[in-house]
Amino acid sequence: MTFEERSRMSETHIFKAVFPNTTNHYDTLFGGTAMQLMDEVAFITATRFTRLKMVTVTTDKVEFNVPIPSGTIIELIGKVTHLGNTSVDINVDIFIELMNSDKRELAINGKFKFVAVGEDKMPIKIDISKY
Repeated sequence: MTFEERSRMSETHIFKAVFPNTTNHYDTLFGGTAMQLMDEVAFITATRFTRLKMVTVTTDKVEFNVPIPSGTIIELIGKVTHLGNTSVDINVDIFIELMNSDKRELAINGKFKFVAVGEDKMPIKIDISKY
C-alpha cells in the first residue's frame, strides 16, 4: 500500500456539539479544549496509519482563525501529511457547522508530530509496507 493510500485510509473525522461546559467567558469554545480534541484526533489518525503505539512529541502553529460559538457542531479532521523513520506529521482542521444551516467554515487548524514507541518507550521504525 502506498503512503497516499494509507494516508487516505487513516483520515479521521469526529463530530462534536459545542456545549456551554466547553466554552469560555465569551461563550466560545475554550482554546485548551480545542487543543485537547485536536490532539486526540491526531493520536487516533497516527495510530490508524501506523497501527503502533504513538506519542505526541510536538504541536506546531495552531491557528485560531474563527471563534467557535456554543450551540454549534464542529467536525475535526485528521490527516497524515508526512512519514519519517519513526514519526508521522498530522494536520488537524476544525470546521464549524451551524445547527440550522448548511454553512461550514474552517475555524482552527494545527500540526502535530507523533513518534512510534516500543515497549521500552523508545522510538521505533515505522514500516507501513508490512500492512
